[in-house]
Amino acid sequence: MSANHAPATAVGGSPSRTRGRSVRSLGGLLPFLRPYRGRIAFALLFLLLAASSTLAFPLALRWLIDAGLAHAGATRPALALHFAGLFALAVALGVFSAARFYMVSWLGERVTADVRSAVYAHVLRQSPQFFEHTQTGEVISRLTTDTTLVQTVVGTSFSMGLRNAVVLLGGMTMLVVTNPGLMLGVLVVIALVVLPAVVIGRRVRRLSRASQDRVADASAIAAEVLAAMPVVQSYAREDDEARRFGASAEGAFRTAIRRNRVRALLTAFIIVALFGALLYGLYLGALAVMQGRMSPGTLGQTVLYIGLVAGSAAALAEVFGDLLRAAGATERLMELLAEESPVRNPERPLALPAAVGGSAVTLDDVRFFYPSRPDRPALDGFSLSIAPGETVALVGPSGAGKTTVLQLLLRFYDAQQGGVRIDGIDVRQADLATLRRRIGLVPQDAVIFSASAAENIRYGRPDAGVAEVRAAAAAAQAEDFLRELPQGFDTYLGERGVRLSGGQRQRISIARAILKNAPLLLLDEATSALDAASERDVQSALEHAMQDRTTLVIAHRLATVQRADRIVVMDQGRIVDTGTHAELMARGGLYASLAALQFMQ
Repeated sequence: MSANHAPATAVGGSPSRTRGRSVRSLGGLLPFLRPYRGRIAFALLFLLLAASSTLAFPLALRWLIDAGLAHAGATRPALALHFAGLFALAVALGVFSAARFYMVSWLGERVTADVRSAVYAHVLRQSPQFFEHTQTGEVISRLTTDTTLVQTVVGTSFSMGLRNAVVLLGGMTMLVVTNPGLMLGVLVVIALVVLPAVVIGRRVRRLSRASQDRVADASAIAAEVLAAMPVVQSYAREDDEARRFGASAEGAFRTAIRRNRVRALLTAFIIVALFGALLYGLYLGALAVMQGRMSPGTLGQTVLYIGLVAGSAAALAEVFGDLLRAAGATERLMELLAEESPVRNPERPLALPAAVGGSAVTLDDVRFFYPSRPDRPALDGFSLSIAPGETVALVGPSGAGKTTVLQLLLRFYDAQQGGVRIDGIDVRQADLATLRRRIGLVPQDAVIFSASAAENIRYGRPDAGVAEVRAAAAAAQAEDFLRELPQGFDTYLGERGVRLSGGQRQRISIARAILKNAPLLLLDEATSALDAASERDVQSALEHAMQDRTTLVIAHRLATVQRADRIVVMDQGRIVDTGTHAELMARGGLYASLAALQFMQ
């Protein structure tokens, strides 16, 4: 096992594609924001009211000083009135800020949930070809890390950016109105603060991306090893894997320290620059007061506006960094949503006729290449017809194309040449969901979900009753061991069914297919995980399940193959022989050789 130390990349892309993202990429979120235009309008209204309350504070302070504290004829009621006005502004700021925070937080959570659900639903409809170039971990990272960045922007950064932009523009406008002479000096100080902050901020963003990549590397190692614990422990490699994870975690720590060091430098610079701006404005204002060109209240107002403008400018620099990170995350999410599956529903699907006694299956001169192996056909001129109710076994060496036949029937892929028909309808002209509901599948590797035993069996027919679930379990020889579980059929089976043996998992998979009761049954090494005694029990269950339906079997076990109505021998994507077990054994050839090697041991 080797760790994947490559940084996370965009789907189907390279690390270089994640560099230099533009804030325009956030436009991909507009379709998710449009349904909530009313809430966005309220959020903007509260944002403007909160920013206006902030900008009103310096004016209120000016009136307090000039008409209250510095005025010779000021009275106690007048002073109390000024302070009451300041308190009213504080109340307004608090109410409007709280309303803005709630509205934008709601929007952030809502849009994030919508994006996450849309991406997940879209990925579920992709063909297996999609996962030939996209790792499952990559998709999970997009659903978690990238959507979290989107949530941060929609729910926090964007509104903070707008608020600070309003305060910046309002503060600069008030400075021009109050004292145009000070404006040039303030602009120079703001430039001195913003430009270095942007440069340092870019360095922080690069280090933040690198830190996230190193954390992702450590997570990938942990996920890989934890999923293979029996192998790790059987080879006594616990200490080695612990050291490998520790080295990766140490790399993440070193990168994070470099990022925090630069962020500390940026923080120190912004604090010093802001205080410098405040002191500079205070110095110029104090001179103006001494020279009689400015009142003390105007000086206080000017100092506060300078602080608001400088603080807003620095905050905008930080927000811009967050927007760039979220732009990259949004672009990667939009890339996932833009992925189009080559297997699509037809615009006008044809209805499948009723299947009586099983479905008819026809593959006519099929030629198929996997997208990852375009130079080697998995099926080459493959033709096969199966009558309703017939049981056909596919045998042959590994790589002969047996499983490919099942995948074409399920329409996981479309053949490049030839036709695949079920009950006379080309699978490309049938509704995908209707087609797949007509097929029951028992794969070689039984899939058990993190749910109860009953819910796993009911997966093919969610509306099935308790009696039907128990009947399917009994038919699959699974009822006895399920009854012995702590909560019986309601027992939680754990992730990937870790509480069950391989044979028990396979019996639940068979029970699931029996309960679905589809007219076409596909068995891909359905008894491979069973011992000889269990195989005999399950074989009788499978024979019961095969009744009144068409069955296509991939098997190396003699018991299943012998009972097939017809055995199709495959090699290199072609049919090389057909017949019953006795006929094929009598003719010799590839089947007899496979039987001698695999069945007679």
